[in-house]
Amino acid sequence: MPKSLIVITGPTAVGKTDLCLSIARHYDVPVINADSRQIYRELKIGTAAPTAEQQLSVRHYFVGHKSVHDYYNASMYETDALQLISRQHSDSDVALLSGGSMMYIDAVCKGLDDIPTVREDIRTSLRQRLSTEGLAVLLDELRQADPDYYATVDRQNYRRVIHALEICQQTGRPYSTFLTATGKERPFRIIKIGLNIDRDLLYERINRRVDAMMAQGLADEARSLLPLRHLNALATVGYKELFCHFDGMWTLDEAVERIKGNTRRYARKQLTWYKRDADIRWFAPNDIQAIINHINLCLQES
Repeated sequence: MPKSLIVITGPTAVGKTDLCLSIARHYDVPVINADSRQIYRELKIGTAAPTAEQQLSVRHYFVGHKSVHDYYNASMYETDALQLISRQHSDSDVALLSGGSMMYIDAVCKGLDDIPTVREDIRTSLRQRLSTEGLAVLLDELRQADPDYYATVDRQNYRRVIHALEICQQTGRPYSTFLTATGKERPFRIIKIGLNIDRDLLYERINRRVDAMMAQGLADEARSLLPLRHLNALATVGYKELFCHFDGMWTLDEAVERIKGNTRRYARKQLTWYKRDADIRWFAPNDIQAIINHINLCLQES
């Protein structure tokens, strides 16, 4: 039987964790996490990371194995995940990966462009300039250095703007020249399962989950991380809104409503991203038997 990777994805709060536990038990395999923020051990509540009980029930990889102080990106994840999948395939014909971070999933399934790792002095300098000079100045610099990427980049996303400038400065080449978008061959078959539900129900689940996070102590978790707010890992929905509350910009209720709204916005962004991938087969998260039947059918194909 060919080696296979089952990928389970879908928008935030749709029910990936519970479904994955069932799939992992059925095929007797661990879960490889593809959520870019659950990787950080300090971000438990705000990322809805699998609980200690869930991780005892089914082994999870790449959950809480890095600190927010550590630099980590999708390219590094691609290398780490592929090595782990290779080890898993030495023991089993099946590996299971699950998460909602679109770029991390693409990194494993399609591969990323070979973009150089940025020197720390360049990264630090540009982040300082963002604070002192503002995004508009850096955008104008990007327009001159790489007009092709400038024409397509989300100009409100300062992280993408800065990253493009980092590459331009380090290499002397436009960032866009590194973006070949050519898929890499993988030595395993990929079976993609997408989970989705009615939009209103998804939004209701998001709102309930944010309320549950607050009840579990999200505000205290965010306050403990306030001195680290400058770190890239903390530029995350749930934390950045509470940081603004601590600054006196919003009441706690206003911050919570903004968390809900920004989480709903992120879910829409995820669904838009997934529409580009015709390989995803869509199911409701409670269609466990239909999902298993589909996976088994794919596994039987030579």
